[in-house]
Amino acid sequence: MAPWDGFWAGRAAIAGGNAYRDMPVIVKMENPNWSIPEIDDGGDDNEDLFARAGGQRRRVKNVKQITWVFLLKAHRAAGCLAWLASAAVALGGTARRRVAIGRTDSGDTDAEYEERTAAPRRSRFYMLIKASLLMSIFLLLVELAAYYNVRGCLAVFVESFYTPWIHFRVTYVAPPLQLLADTCVVLFLVQSVDRLVQSLGCLYILVKRIKPKLVAPALCDAEDPDAGYYPMVLVQIPMCNEKEVYQHSIAAVCNLDWPRSNFLIQVLDDSDDLTTQALIKDEVEKWRHNGARIVYHHRVLREGYKAGNLKSAMSCDYVKDYEYVAIFDADFQPYPDFLKRTVPHFKDNEDLGLVQARWSFVNKDENLLTRLQYINLCFHFEVEQQVNGVFINFFGFNGTAGVWRIKAVEDSGGWMERTTVEDMDIAVRAHLKGWKFVFLNDVECQCELPESYEAYRKQQHRWHSGPMQLFRLCLPDIIRCKIVFWKKANLIFLFFLLRKLILPFYSFTLFCIILPMTMFVPEAELPDWVVCYIPALMSFLNIAPAPKSFPFIIPYLLFENTMSVTKFNAMISGLFQLGSTYEWVVTKKSGRSLEGDLIASAPKGLKQLKYGSVPSINVGIKEQSKAKRESKKYNRIYKKELALSLLLLSAATRSLLSKQGIHFYFLLFQGISFLLVGLDLIGRDVK
Repeated sequence: MAPWDGFWAGRAAIAGGNAYRDMPVIVKMENPNWSIPEIDDGGDDNEDLFARAGGQRRRVKNVKQITWVFLLKAHRAAGCLAWLASAAVALGGTARRRVAIGRTDSGDTDAEYEERTAAPRRSRFYMLIKASLLMSIFLLLVELAAYYNVRGCLAVFVESFYTPWIHFRVTYVAPPLQLLADTCVVLFLVQSVDRLVQSLGCLYILVKRIKPKLVAPALCDAEDPDAGYYPMVLVQIPMCNEKEVYQHSIAAVCNLDWPRSNFLIQVLDDSDDLTTQALIKDEVEKWRHNGARIVYHHRVLREGYKAGNLKSAMSCDYVKDYEYVAIFDADFQPYPDFLKRTVPHFKDNEDLGLVQARWSFVNKDENLLTRLQYINLCFHFEVEQQVNGVFINFFGFNGTAGVWRIKAVEDSGGWMERTTVEDMDIAVRAHLKGWKFVFLNDVECQCELPESYEAYRKQQHRWHSGPMQLFRLCLPDIIRCKIVFWKKANLIFLFFLLRKLILPFYSFTLFCIILPMTMFVPEAELPDWVVCYIPALMSFLNIAPAPKSFPFIIPYLLFENTMSVTKFNAMISGLFQLGSTYEWVVTKKSGRSLEGDLIASAPKGLKQLKYGSVPSINVGIKEQSKAKRESKKYNRIYKKELALSLLLLSAATRSLLSKQGIHFYFLLFQGISFLLVGLDLIGRDVK
């Protein structure tokens, strides 16, 4: 931009100085990121050209340039407000459509919802939350009326109720509420110390570069690669109605770099859908005709769910010819070198029963829900599994992406159908028998995260109700076992009580019940460090293994508290055998893996195949896509989360009447988080 003529030039001439020396800074429209003090200003015609004070030159502000600053910043603010308004309108429209559809979380499937005509039976847990909500709203109205000193008949009612209520809450409500709050705070601190110790252990492993080492390195012959350590390995793929991912998992396992004569693939299909069965059979036949050693195994009755499926497969006569078994769920895709990096750890290590690999995720950036899951699972593998594997040689088997010594499985009693966490069950029993575990943090296996909140919610319900079932069943065995005392203490107090029972209990009770209730009962208090500082520190530790996810630290903290409702409900159901504790719901998949990933490398000794090479496969895929188009899926409205959102927002409003700064912001944002989850606005938008 050229300098202005006339007025500026006249000023320079009058001053008798250099025109460029006294020229003001010119505002460039394309880069408005500057502030008022950066402007070298002049005055107007009515002011002295130069004002001197103590020999120093005084800079006079230029009104025109200041006006441009404010105009530009107002323009940017208006753009930001327009974006926020547009986002709010879009969010409001989506919420309106959710409410208009009216699908709730009462039924398990959409078909059941269509067939159901009677009103759904409300759970006692939901009724308790609803009663607390109604009571909080009533108390909020009374508090507002008393705060604004209403007059008339309403004032008489408020006065007759408010004074007895204050006496009642001080005498009978505040002491037990404070006692419960103090108990939860102590549990919170104990669990936080455990989390801190685990994080320090992970830091120590990282600094010292500790990795599981091979007892006897399995060296291969350069002239004959098949002459190395290649024991007989059985590979199992349990699945049930996995239309979206069965091709990916079968292709990935058939591509494993291992001598073909030394491993056999079992496709364990529990599907009750005839179309799905035909598709999986055709896929197995396709790979068998091209050189893979693969068999199809189907059960008519799905007894015992996954545990029953694995138990049935292990009863086959040919299993006795194999020494190890590798297990991959239907959505897991191991890299070709998976067996070469895991199986050699068993060589000359007779006490080793399990080698577990970590998970990697093909859809971690799909939406906000998958990003938050990724943070959680990164901490689980990077910290929990790795620390426990290095220091105590024990951790919970993840149910997939692991290799078992078949002798260890048989010595532990085999697969049992008594819980929905058969993987944790066999891991605990193997640990009691003295078997050791190894976790390989640098060996990954690709899988898929649930993209809808409904699928994630059901998965978390099973993952948190099953451990409580198992704890009830195996506690006598742990007490009677002859292992050393510290191993018993670790199993009972750390593995089960602290991480599976206390964590969901205090998360829900402290942040979703006690904190909002203290707003209506101010005599019971929670200090700021419980509400803000300690949770922030724990969230920082949780997110540290996934440093790229640091922008999501606040949504992660709020979402974890939101999920505590589901986890607490599942924990209570498993502990007291309530509801559908023994029901196994298969997590819905979307099949995010690309076809190119499966055929990128041809399997050793096999022909490289492309989808559609068998006519029956094409027909099956067409039928599958047609069924997908015809099926109706809806986002649901979750009543518990919605009720808690209103409870928290009511408590946030009540906190404005008192001096509760940090409590107000926490309750406000936590209530909004519950609201978004209750309207199913966090995961995949289905319909």
